[in-house]
Amino acid sequence: MSSPDHHKKQNTKQGGASLNADAARKLLSRARVTVVALLVAALSWLGGLPDRCWARLRRIGPRLRTLHREHKAGNFPESNRRPIQLLLLIPGLMPMWRSKLRELFLRRRGKRVRVSTVRVAQHSRLRPVVFVAAALVFASVTAFFSLYTTGTAVSYNGETLEVVGDAAQARQIAAGVEALTAETLGSAFVFSEDALQYSSGLVRRSELGEIADLERELTAEVGLVTYGYSLYIDDELVGSTQYKGALEALIDQVKQIGVSADTLSVDFVEDVRISEGYVPTDSLVNLGYIAEIINSTKVGEETYTVQKYDTWGKIALEHGMSNDELLALNPGYNINLINIGDELVLSKEVPYLTVKVTERQNYKDDVDYDVIYVDDPSMYQGDTRVIDKGEYGTADIVADVVYVNGIETERTVISQVMLTSPKTETRARGTKPRPSWMPTGSFRWPCSGRLTSYFGYRNTGIRGASTYHKGIDIACSYGTTIVAADGGTVEFTGYKGAMGYTVIINHGNGYRTYYEHCSSFACSAGQHVYKGQAIAYVGTSGVSSGAHCHFGVERNGTLVNPLNYLP
Repeated sequence: MSSPDHHKKQNTKQGGASLNADAARKLLSRARVTVVALLVAALSWLGGLPDRCWARLRRIGPRLRTLHREHKAGNFPESNRRPIQLLLLIPGLMPMWRSKLRELFLRRRGKRVRVSTVRVAQHSRLRPVVFVAAALVFASVTAFFSLYTTGTAVSYNGETLEVVGDAAQARQIAAGVEALTAETLGSAFVFSEDALQYSSGLVRRSELGEIADLERELTAEVGLVTYGYSLYIDDELVGSTQYKGALEALIDQVKQIGVSADTLSVDFVEDVRISEGYVPTDSLVNLGYIAEIINSTKVGEETYTVQKYDTWGKIALEHGMSNDELLALNPGYNINLINIGDELVLSKEVPYLTVKVTERQNYKDDVDYDVIYVDDPSMYQGDTRVIDKGEYGTADIVADVVYVNGIETERTVISQVMLTSPKTETRARGTKPRPSWMPTGSFRWPCSGRLTSYFGYRNTGIRGASTYHKGIDIACSYGTTIVAADGGTVEFTGYKGAMGYTVIINHGNGYRTYYEHCSSFACSAGQHVYKGQAIAYVGTSGVSSGAHCHFGVERNGTLVNPLNYLP
């Protein structure tokens, strides 16, 4: 028969064991809740993954089962991959955790302790283990997803170019490269079906690249277009290069040619621009080739408009050419017959770039003097005479001067400081009415007809005719009236050998006119004639092949081309 003390000891023992079991169940329940919460959080995150990632994740299950079988068989499976190592570490620690738990449950068995002491001891020992286990699970999941993410590897012709986060974005980039290449080349371009491959799955985060890198690498692999810089002159493509800043440096070199200490600005007459963007790869050229082009000339025309008193030889000489060189540029012209307003081509080539330089210049220059007039009734109207000669002044001038390819085209005076004042000139001005026979300073045609011979060298085939024609021949009917080209005094009428019957008029202003091969006269020597007055009639006297009027103009003793003075 058991004693009361024995029953009390037995009840205490049974109560302690019951309390130990309850505490263990509660702790395990809390651990399961914590683990389930972590798994739910992980699954909720995984639920947002694309379907293509689940295929990769589903392959993890069979691998884990294989690792479990190997572990039970005592084969000690190993792996070099960190996620697998973490998964192998957790079950490897399970025996230790079970041993620790069993030790905690059995350590106090056989000892008499109070129920409250046992509960407190069990709680204090089991709670850290549960939280350590939960922390390890959470750390494992966090470590896995911090190292790995979903991605898409893009390959071109079997070579991996870049790993990006989204396949749809990668396909969009490929479509953009197709459109860009087609637009740049001006023709259709589409990737072949087998050229591009997309492989999606879990990848290391460190392997992820940039979308912009994918576009650049894919464009480079295609090789049809290249990102470059193009030089345009008046919207005409000169050339392209892939080197940034090279064209700007080349243009600056051209500008520096005309720069001096006085230079305000350097610009181009043409519209020069540098465009940045994709260009056909075969349009890329060497920088030396571009430099050679912009420093050369291109097809174009430089012209000159014939002015009063211009002659063919004078125009050629002023522009550094011979008569034949000027004629080669203007076929069909007669060098003895050019008219005011005619446009002659001076060059068939013009510079690719016309450099316009503006300089600020400081210099001394003459200042024009003023002129005052005093009426003189003893002088004819239009005539003047200097009474008191004027003198130029001097001034310190600041001006902006514009040069185009080295030739001055514009001068704008900014300021002018007078150093010495000019002296005013006094002139007498005639008020006496001018007679009708006084020269007007311009000529009219002596008669109407067809030009049969021009001024200058010729080969007529007529015996006695000059090979150098000193005037022009105007063919018309025999007896046609010949009039004075301008007012003046008849200096000669008579027969002059090969010239036949001739009239010479002195116009009193340095000019004489000649009218040859006349049939008869309508004036006499010493007579004053006005412009348009009849002086003779057309004939064939002297050396002549038919009825015509030979008209000649002499200026200060030298015979000149009459066509340069006729309207």
